[in-house]
Amino acid sequence: MIDGQTARSSPSQAAVRAESLSKIFRVGFLARRMPAVEDLSLEVKRGEIFGLLGPNGAGKTTTIKMLLGFVRPTTGQAWIGDAQAGSLAARRKLGYLPENPALYEFLRGDEYLVFAGRLAGLSRADATKQAAALLSRVGLAGRADRAIRRFSKGMVQRLGLAQALIGDPETVILDEPMSGLDPIGRKDIRDIILKIREEGRTVLFSTHILSDVEALCDRVGIMVDGRLTDCGALADLVAPGSRAIELVAEGLPDALASSLGGQVRKGDRATVLTFAEPSAAQAAVRAVVAAGATLISLTPHRHSLEELFVARARGKASSS
Repeated sequence: MIDGQTARSSPSQAAVRAESLSKIFRVGFLARRMPAVEDLSLEVKRGEIFGLLGPNGAGKTTTIKMLLGFVRPTTGQAWIGDAQAGSLAARRKLGYLPENPALYEFLRGDEYLVFAGRLAGLSRADATKQAAALLSRVGLAGRADRAIRRFSKGMVQRLGLAQALIGDPETVILDEPMSGLDPIGRKDIRDIILKIREEGRTVLFSTHILSDVEALCDRVGIMVDGRLTDCGALADLVAPGSRAIELVAEGLPDALASSLGGQVRKGDRATVLTFAEPSAAQAAVRAVVAAGATLISLTPHRHSLEELFVARARGKASSS
Protein backbone atom coordinates (compact mmCIF):
# COMPACT_ATOMS: atom_id res chain seq x y z
CA MET A 1 0.00 0.00 0.00
CA ILE A 2 1.32 3.45 -0.85
CA ASP A 3 2.23 5.62 2.13
CA GLY A 4 -0.20 8.46 2.62
CA GLN A 5 -2.95 7.02 0.45
CA THR A 6 -4.92 5.20 3.12
CA ALA A 7 -5.22 8.07 5.59
CA ARG A 8 -8.23 10.26 5.11
CA SER A 9 -8.19 13.85 6.32
CA SER A 10 -11.29 15.67 7.41
CA PRO A 11 -12.78 18.10 4.87
CA SER A 12 -11.33 21.00 6.90
CA GLN A 13 -7.80 19.60 6.45
CA ALA A 14 -7.88 18.46 2.83
CA ALA A 15 -7.56 21.09 0.11
CA VAL A 16 -7.58 18.49 -2.69
CA ARG A 17 -8.76 14.89 -2.57
CA ALA A 18 -8.90 12.22 -5.22
CA GLU A 19 -10.27 8.73 -4.79
CA SER A 20 -9.61 5.98 -7.33
CA LEU A 21 -9.33 8.38 -10.26
CA SER A 22 -8.87 6.73 -13.64
CA LYS A 23 -8.99 8.10 -17.16
CA ILE A 24 -9.04 5.94 -20.28
CA PHE A 25 -8.95 7.65 -23.64
CA ARG A 26 -10.23 6.03 -26.84
CA VAL A 27 -7.92 6.54 -29.82
CA GLY A 28 -7.87 5.55 -33.46
CA PHE A 29 -10.46 4.11 -35.80
CA LEU A 30 -10.95 1.09 -33.56
CA ALA A 31 -11.27 3.24 -30.42
CA ARG A 32 -8.35 1.47 -28.80
CA ARG A 33 -8.19 1.93 -25.02
CA MET A 34 -5.31 4.10 -23.82
CA PRO A 35 -5.09 4.41 -20.02
CA ALA A 36 -3.72 7.81 -18.99
CA VAL A 37 -4.34 7.60 -15.24
CA GLU A 38 -5.14 4.45 -13.27
CA ASP A 39 -6.67 4.16 -9.80
CA LEU A 40 -5.07 7.29 -8.37
CA SER A 41 -5.86 8.32 -4.79
CA LEU A 42 -4.20 11.21 -2.99
CA GLU A 43 -4.79 14.07 -0.59
CA VAL A 44 -3.24 17.51 -0.47
CA LYS A 45 -3.52 19.13 2.95
CA ARG A 46 -4.44 22.75 3.43
CA GLY A 47 -1.46 25.07 3.57
CA GLU A 48 1.10 22.67 2.12
CA ILE A 49 3.12 22.54 -1.09
CA PHE A 50 2.56 19.22 -2.83
CA GLY A 51 4.66 18.20 -5.81
CA LEU A 52 3.38 15.77 -8.44
CA LEU A 53 6.56 14.33 -9.88
CA GLY A 54 6.94 12.13 -12.93
CA PRO A 55 8.55 11.76 -16.34
CA ASN A 56 6.89 13.23 -19.41
CA GLY A 57 3.79 11.23 -20.29
CA ALA A 58 3.29 9.92 -16.75
CA GLY A 59 -0.26 11.31 -16.49
CA LYS A 60 0.42 14.41 -14.40
CA THR A 61 -1.41 16.85 -16.67
CA THR A 62 -4.39 14.53 -17.10
CA THR A 63 -4.63 14.21 -13.32
CA ILE A 64 -4.58 17.98 -12.94
CA LYS A 65 -7.27 18.39 -15.60
CA MET A 66 -9.51 15.94 -13.75
CA LEU A 67 -9.00 17.85 -10.50
CA LEU A 68 -9.92 21.07 -12.31
CA GLY A 69 -12.97 19.53 -13.95
CA PHE A 70 -11.62 19.99 -17.49
CA VAL A 71 -11.57 16.23 -18.10
CA ARG A 72 -14.24 13.89 -16.78
CA PRO A 73 -12.73 10.82 -15.07
CA THR A 74 -13.66 7.39 -16.37
CA THR A 75 -13.97 6.22 -12.77
CA GLY A 76 -13.40 7.78 -9.37
CA GLN A 77 -14.12 11.14 -7.76
CA ALA A 78 -12.25 14.27 -6.72
CA TRP A 79 -12.94 17.23 -4.44
CA ILE A 80 -11.52 20.70 -3.97
CA GLY A 81 -12.10 21.33 -0.29
CA ASP A 82 -15.62 20.00 0.28
CA ALA A 83 -16.80 20.80 -3.27
CA GLN A 84 -16.96 18.29 -6.11
CA ALA A 85 -14.17 18.84 -8.65
CA GLY A 86 -15.46 20.75 -11.67
CA SER A 87 -18.32 22.41 -9.83
CA LEU A 88 -18.68 26.17 -9.67
CA ALA A 89 -17.97 26.08 -5.94
CA ALA A 90 -14.72 24.19 -6.56
CA ARG A 91 -13.59 26.52 -9.32
CA ARG A 92 -14.11 29.54 -7.09
CA LYS A 93 -11.48 28.11 -4.74
CA LEU A 94 -8.88 27.55 -7.48
CA GLY A 95 -6.18 29.35 -9.38
CA TYR A 96 -4.57 27.53 -12.31
CA LEU A 97 -1.47 27.92 -14.44
CA PRO A 98 -1.31 25.55 -17.44
CA GLU A 99 2.02 24.30 -18.74
CA ASN A 100 1.71 26.42 -21.88
CA PRO A 101 -0.49 29.43 -21.08
CA ALA A 102 -2.63 30.48 -24.06
CA LEU A 103 -3.30 34.16 -23.38
CA TYR A 104 -5.10 36.76 -25.47
CA GLU A 105 -2.07 37.96 -27.36
CA PHE A 106 -3.60 41.20 -28.65
CA LEU A 107 -4.38 42.45 -25.15
CA ARG A 108 -1.77 44.24 -23.09
CA GLY A 109 -0.51 42.28 -20.12
CA ASP A 110 -2.11 44.63 -17.59
CA GLU A 111 -5.39 44.61 -19.53
CA TYR A 112 -5.44 40.82 -19.57
CA LEU A 113 -4.92 40.60 -15.84
CA VAL A 114 -7.77 43.02 -15.12
CA PHE A 115 -9.93 40.96 -17.50
CA ALA A 116 -9.01 37.80 -15.57
CA GLY A 117 -9.93 39.53 -12.33
CA ARG A 118 -13.32 40.51 -13.69
CA LEU A 119 -13.92 36.88 -14.72
CA ALA A 120 -13.03 35.87 -11.15
CA GLY A 121 -15.87 38.08 -9.90
CA LEU A 122 -13.89 41.13 -8.79
CA SER A 123 -15.12 44.65 -9.30
CA ARG A 124 -13.16 46.69 -11.84
CA ALA A 125 -11.54 48.70 -9.06
CA ASP A 126 -10.50 45.58 -7.13
CA ALA A 127 -9.32 43.85 -10.31
CA THR A 128 -7.18 46.85 -11.24
CA LYS A 129 -5.71 47.05 -7.73
CA GLN A 130 -4.91 43.33 -7.58
CA ALA A 131 -3.50 43.34 -11.11
CA ALA A 132 -1.01 46.08 -10.23
CA ALA A 133 0.07 44.27 -7.06
CA LEU A 134 0.45 40.93 -8.84
CA LEU A 135 2.41 42.38 -11.75
CA SER A 136 4.87 43.73 -9.22
CA ARG A 137 4.93 40.41 -7.39
CA VAL A 138 5.83 38.38 -10.48
CA GLY A 139 8.41 40.88 -11.73
CA LEU A 140 6.38 42.50 -14.51
CA ALA A 141 5.84 45.96 -13.02
CA GLY A 142 6.40 48.52 -15.76
CA ARG A 143 6.76 45.79 -18.39
CA ALA A 144 3.15 44.71 -18.95
CA ASP A 145 1.98 47.76 -20.91
CA ARG A 146 2.57 46.06 -24.24
CA ALA A 147 0.71 43.45 -26.27
CA ILE A 148 1.18 39.93 -24.94
CA ARG A 149 2.32 38.79 -28.41
CA ARG A 150 5.48 40.79 -27.74
CA PHE A 151 6.19 39.01 -24.45
CA SER A 152 9.08 36.59 -24.11
CA LYS A 153 8.37 33.02 -22.99
CA GLY A 154 9.45 33.89 -19.46
CA MET A 155 7.18 36.96 -19.36
CA VAL A 156 4.21 34.89 -20.53
CA GLN A 157 4.93 32.37 -17.76
CA ARG A 158 5.07 35.15 -15.17
CA LEU A 159 1.83 36.70 -16.42
CA GLY A 160 0.19 33.28 -16.35
CA LEU A 161 1.21 32.88 -12.71
CA ALA A 162 -0.22 36.32 -11.89
CA GLN A 163 -3.48 35.23 -13.56
CA ALA A 164 -3.51 32.10 -11.37
CA LEU A 165 -3.29 34.25 -8.25
CA ILE A 166 -5.89 36.89 -9.12
CA GLY A 167 -8.96 36.69 -6.91
CA ASP A 168 -6.97 35.26 -3.95
CA PRO A 169 -7.73 31.57 -4.57
CA GLU A 170 -7.46 29.15 -1.63
CA THR A 171 -5.67 26.54 -3.73
CA VAL A 172 -3.27 27.14 -6.62
CA ILE A 173 -2.57 24.37 -9.17
CA LEU A 174 0.49 24.88 -11.35
CA ASP A 175 1.42 22.63 -14.26
CA GLU A 176 5.20 22.81 -14.85
CA PRO A 177 5.42 26.38 -13.48
CA MET A 178 9.17 26.75 -14.13
CA SER A 179 8.87 25.82 -17.80
CA GLY A 180 10.90 28.11 -20.07
CA LEU A 181 12.35 30.25 -17.30
CA ASP A 182 15.97 31.26 -16.89
CA PRO A 183 17.73 30.65 -13.52
CA ILE A 184 16.68 34.06 -12.15
CA GLY A 185 13.08 33.47 -13.20
CA ARG A 186 13.10 30.01 -11.65
CA LYS A 187 14.25 31.41 -8.32
CA ASP A 188 11.63 34.17 -8.48
CA ILE A 189 8.84 31.64 -9.07
CA ARG A 190 10.14 29.43 -6.25
CA ASP A 191 10.07 32.41 -3.88
CA ILE A 192 6.51 33.24 -4.95
CA ILE A 193 5.37 29.65 -4.32
CA LEU A 194 6.90 29.69 -0.84
CA LYS A 195 5.20 33.04 -0.16
CA ILE A 196 1.84 31.57 -1.21
CA ARG A 197 2.26 28.88 1.44
CA GLU A 198 3.23 31.51 4.05
CA GLU A 199 -0.12 33.15 3.32
CA GLY A 200 -1.87 29.92 4.33
CA ARG A 201 -2.81 28.84 0.83
CA THR A 202 -2.24 25.48 -0.79
CA VAL A 203 -0.05 24.77 -3.81
CA LEU A 204 -0.13 21.66 -5.97
CA PHE A 205 2.35 21.70 -8.83
CA SER A 206 3.57 19.15 -11.34
CA THR A 207 7.13 18.85 -12.53
CA HIS A 208 9.80 16.44 -13.69
CA ILE A 209 12.59 18.62 -12.25
CA LEU A 210 13.85 17.07 -9.02
CA SER A 211 15.55 20.19 -7.66
CA ASP A 212 12.23 22.07 -7.65
CA VAL A 213 10.63 19.31 -5.59
CA GLU A 214 13.49 19.16 -3.09
CA ALA A 215 13.54 22.95 -2.69
CA LEU A 216 9.80 23.49 -2.30
CA CYS A 217 7.68 20.53 -1.34
CA ASP A 218 6.28 19.44 2.00
CA ARG A 219 5.13 16.21 0.36
CA VAL A 220 5.47 14.63 -3.04
CA GLY A 221 3.72 12.03 -5.18
CA ILE A 222 5.59 10.11 -7.89
CA MET A 223 3.65 9.09 -11.00
CA VAL A 224 4.87 6.54 -13.53
CA ASP A 225 2.78 5.21 -16.43
CA GLY A 226 -0.41 6.71 -15.04
CA ARG A 227 -0.03 5.26 -11.55
CA LEU A 228 0.93 6.86 -8.26
CA THR A 229 3.82 4.70 -7.06
CA ASP A 230 4.84 6.71 -3.98
CA CYS A 231 3.29 9.45 -1.87
CA GLY A 232 4.58 11.12 1.27
CA ALA A 233 7.14 13.43 2.80
CA LEU A 234 10.56 13.36 1.15
CA ALA A 235 12.19 12.14 4.35
CA ASP A 236 9.82 9.16 4.36
CA LEU A 237 10.13 8.35 0.67
CA VAL A 238 13.89 8.17 0.48
CA ALA A 239 15.34 5.49 2.72
CA PRO A 240 16.10 7.00 6.13
CA GLY A 241 19.23 4.87 6.49
CA SER A 242 22.58 5.43 4.82
CA ARG A 243 23.71 3.59 1.71
CA ALA A 244 27.37 4.35 2.52
CA ILE A 245 29.41 6.10 5.20
CA GLU A 246 32.57 7.96 4.30
CA LEU A 247 35.37 8.47 6.82
CA VAL A 248 38.24 10.88 6.15
CA ALA A 249 41.36 10.77 8.35
CA GLU A 250 44.88 12.19 8.32
CA GLY A 251 47.96 10.40 9.59
CA LEU A 252 46.40 6.96 9.26
CA PRO A 253 48.98 4.19 8.62
CA ASP A 254 48.39 2.33 5.37
CA ALA A 255 48.42 -1.06 7.08
CA LEU A 256 45.73 0.01 9.54
CA ALA A 257 43.60 1.54 6.79
CA SER A 258 43.69 -1.71 4.82
CA SER A 259 42.69 -3.72 7.89
CA LEU A 260 39.53 -1.78 8.70
CA GLY A 261 37.42 -3.50 6.06
CA GLY A 262 36.23 -0.52 4.01
CA GLN A 263 37.10 0.68 0.54
CA VAL A 264 40.33 2.69 0.75
CA ARG A 265 41.22 5.73 -1.34
CA LYS A 266 44.40 7.72 -0.76
CA GLY A 267 44.44 11.48 -1.22
CA ASP A 268 47.32 13.93 -1.09
CA ARG A 269 47.14 14.24 2.68
CA ALA A 270 44.15 12.21 3.81
CA THR A 271 42.86 8.66 3.60
CA VAL A 272 39.22 8.13 2.61
CA LEU A 273 37.47 4.98 3.81
CA THR A 274 33.97 4.01 2.66
CA PHE A 275 31.84 1.56 4.63
CA ALA A 276 28.52 -0.05 3.80
CA GLU A 277 27.51 -0.63 7.43
CA PRO A 278 27.32 1.90 10.29
CA SER A 279 28.83 -0.61 12.75
CA ALA A 280 31.95 -0.98 10.61
CA ALA A 281 32.29 2.81 10.37
CA GLN A 282 31.97 3.18 14.17
CA ALA A 283 34.66 0.54 14.73
CA ALA A 284 36.90 2.36 12.27
CA VAL A 285 36.44 5.65 14.16
CA ARG A 286 37.59 3.99 17.36
CA ALA A 287 40.61 2.49 15.60
CA VAL A 288 41.55 5.85 14.02
CA VAL A 289 41.40 7.61 17.40
CA ALA A 290 43.33 4.82 19.16
CA ALA A 291 46.09 5.02 16.53
CA GLY A 292 46.52 8.74 17.15
CA ALA A 293 45.40 9.72 13.65
CA THR A 294 43.21 12.79 13.04
CA LEU A 295 39.56 12.20 12.19
CA ILE A 296 38.59 14.87 9.64
CA SER A 297 34.98 13.89 8.89
CA LEU A 298 32.40 11.13 9.06
CA THR A 299 29.71 11.59 6.41
CA PRO A 300 26.67 9.37 5.74
CA HIS A 301 25.63 9.27 2.07
CA ARG A 302 21.89 8.80 2.07
CA HIS A 303 19.56 7.56 -0.62
CA SER A 304 18.34 10.42 -2.79
CA LEU A 305 15.08 11.40 -4.46
CA GLU A 306 16.88 11.07 -7.78
CA GLU A 307 17.68 7.41 -7.10
CA LEU A 308 14.08 6.68 -6.14
CA PHE A 309 12.69 8.57 -9.13
CA VAL A 310 15.00 6.86 -11.63
CA ALA A 311 14.27 3.45 -10.12
CA ARG A 312 10.52 4.00 -10.41
CA ALA A 313 10.76 5.42 -13.93
CA ARG A 314 12.84 2.47 -15.08
CA GLY A 315 10.64 -0.04 -13.31
CA LYS A 316 13.52 -1.46 -11.29
CA ALA A 317 11.92 -1.03 -7.89
CA SER A 318 8.79 -2.62 -6.57
CA SER A 319 5.84 -0.39 -5.70
CA SER A 320 5.60 0.65 -2.08
